[in-house]
Amino acid sequence: METKISGKIYSNSGKESGDIVLSEDVFGLRWSSDLVHQVVNAMLANKRAGTANTKNRAEVAGGGRKPWKQKGTGRARHGSIRSPIWIGGGIAHGPRSEKNYKQKINSKMRVKALYTVLSKKFRDGEILFVEGVSFDVPKTEKAQTIVSALSKIKGFERLAGKKESAFVVLPERNLTTQKSFRNIPSLALGLAKDLNPVDILNHKYLVVFGPKESLAVIEARGVKK
Repeated sequence: METKISGKIYSNSGKESGDIVLSEDVFGLRWSSDLVHQVVNAMLANKRAGTANTKNRAEVAGGGRKPWKQKGTGRARHGSIRSPIWIGGGIAHGPRSEKNYKQKINSKMRVKALYTVLSKKFRDGEILFVEGVSFDVPKTEKAQTIVSALSKIKGFERLAGKKESAFVVLPERNLTTQKSFRNIPSLALGLAKDLNPVDILNHKYLVVFGPKESLAVIEARGVKK
């Protein structure tokens, strides 16, 4: 039988407004550094553009003939100015655009890594569940008021800082809400369906708006098809 754990839900004014039951399968996993390391490294590799490119000695211009005769000059022997040891010569072992950095990530591993990171964040007290928020029109000032109120919660004081410290999860796409929060320097935004270990680990806090709806989306990613 699946075990349940609970967390607190806060209002937009930073006051406790209730509790939420959390799945042990999502927020109660043991830390696995090997799994998280493998998945995160693969995700970062898959984001590489792979456009960096250098010319080897066969591609640089010039050097069609031997720069000077082999013997008798008192200088070192050289066969071409395109040699990698010459200034302007080819690059030895440099990056090549044809290299493929892509790595396959098993879907079960990806989900397990996400849940493992969420479990650690929850144990460390760095996940904040906040009631759903909505805006009639984009309003950064109103969004900043909400962030300031949430930063008064014990342990989340850095939410209102100048450096990006929190990743905000929204249950679904809402342009007015996204535009309201996107200009706040301490926040980065994303949707529950796109949440991944890299985004979570790159930020100290995880702020989940509309937790019931957001967690339903996150938990559904672990359901076997």
